[in-house]
Amino acid sequence: MASSGNVESPPQLLTFDGILSDFDGTIVDSTDAIVKHWHKIGAELGVDPKTILATSHGRRSIDTLQLYDPKKATWEYVSYIEGRIPKEYGSDAVEIPGARALLAALEESGATWGVVTSGTRALIDGWLSVLNLTHPEFLVVAEDVELGKPDPRCYLLGRKKLGLEHSSSLVVLEDAPSGIKAGKAAGFTVIALTTTHTLEQLQAAGADVIVEDLRSISIKSVSNGRVELEIRNAFQ
Repeated sequence: MASSGNVESPPQLLTFDGILSDFDGTIVDSTDAIVKHWHKIGAELGVDPKTILATSHGRRSIDTLQLYDPKKATWEYVSYIEGRIPKEYGSDAVEIPGARALLAALEESGATWGVVTSGTRALIDGWLSVLNLTHPEFLVVAEDVELGKPDPRCYLLGRKKLGLEHSSSLVVLEDAPSGIKAGKAAGFTVIALTTTHTLEQLQAAGADVIVEDLRSISIKSVSNGRVELEIRNAFQ
């Protein structure tokens, strides 16, 4: 979704203690599935799905439901409806370009990494299974935090799970302004993807580096626990 005519910078190497990645829009593109899901939920709630979709991306479902039907804003209900998505709309999702290769490289290299998502565990486990993607050892899901993005505590919890409580040398991979703001508020470097938002929106949210998708990010090396990333074709 990047604007045309933007100059791309030469390759750069960046080194971090750990990597934390968002999931939906960063690793998996489930837009079509999510649209169908919220149309179904909107019909059940008697709410125009376009109204829900205008604010739902990058936001926890429990926070979205709180706006329209607080009685249904429970983890039991949210896990149930999100768990249905990969089962009912599995053919409507694909991995973000470069995601499969990057996740495999992270696992094979021994890099310290994890996923921090606004989705529930049922949703993430479902998509990873349906798409047969590498499952992260460290995972922060919607149920794990009191407040969702742009609040930074999800990424701070991610850092803790990685065993890097005293490090500020972490990089966050994100696609949504709310997630970028959460990563920056946590004190981390943020690499944003133009997979769901425009270059201008990602710049306004404060992203440090912006690329088209995960094909621009690769593992150069892992030494003494630190991972060196090569970033190609970043927008200037």
